[in-house]
Amino acid sequence: MLSYAIKRVLGAIPTIFIIITLAFFMMRLAPGGPFDSQRALPPEIEHNIEKAYNLDKPLYVQYGLYLERLAHFDLGPSFKNRDFTVNELLAEGVPVSAKLGLSAMVLAIFFGVLLGVLAALYQNRAADYGVMTIAMIGITIPTFVTAPILTMIFGVYGLNLFGYDVTLPVAGWNNGAFQNMILPVFVLALPQIAIVARLVRGNMVEVLHSNYVRTARAKGLPGHMVVIRHALRAGLLPLVSYLGPAIAALLTGSLIVETIFGLPGIGRYFVNGALNRDYTLVLGVVIVYAVLIVVLNLIADLLYAVLDPRVRYD
Repeated sequence: MLSYAIKRVLGAIPTIFIIITLAFFMMRLAPGGPFDSQRALPPEIEHNIEKAYNLDKPLYVQYGLYLERLAHFDLGPSFKNRDFTVNELLAEGVPVSAKLGLSAMVLAIFFGVLLGVLAALYQNRAADYGVMTIAMIGITIPTFVTAPILTMIFGVYGLNLFGYDVTLPVAGWNNGAFQNMILPVFVLALPQIAIVARLVRGNMVEVLHSNYVRTARAKGLPGHMVVIRHALRAGLLPLVSYLGPAIAALLTGSLIVETIFGLPGIGRYFVNGALNRDYTLVLGVVIVYAVLIVVLNLIADLLYAVLDPRVRYD
């Protein structure tokens, strides 16, 4: 398995290189530039600014200089946040997005697996139809709809539950305070809960009708033991494959959720960087996302082999 992991890491290097190259040239081909503004600058000032950031050089020279910096793990200066480098901005944004994304994924796995198993155990009954209906609603309604609705209910108007006034903050991070995380984490987790529930339910239905589960039941094992010790392990295999890219997407932060709730994560940096043509900031976020995808997919493959003894990597 170690040799397989090393091969995967080495094989990922060309992939990341291609992603960086495509992102670099696509950003430069987009109309406009980082220093375009409604008020035109004098030509000599504009030239000095471009010279300071090497934007006066041919594109292939800029590309070579960027790769040289990247080899030293230097993502360069931010064109719009003049007092910060991209490394510093990502160092501030990644922990916020990571805390938000991991919290949402833990919530999604817990409730998604629970609902998926419940639906599979009561297949074609009221519980199954109810869970799948909720799952379809969770998948089809986008976060830019659920976020404002929940903000209005819990933040603007407040909600009275069992005699307690439940009013939650609707914006700001406040150093990751629990109250500030509830709404954005829940909004991020909702579609993931729905997807996880559908994945687990579909595979659990198949596993529960397999021969080895029937054999375990024939031996007189209690129902809950059959589910926990035999069916659940196999039922979670599709979920493991899905979790790699899903966690990477949540760790890099939801662009919409971070913007709506005013969170200082890398998702918001990516949006601002794209709007302002901040080339280095956008490239930095793309690189972080690409590396996360590679690493988490590798971890998912290794976990797949742990859960399924039939899978062997040479």
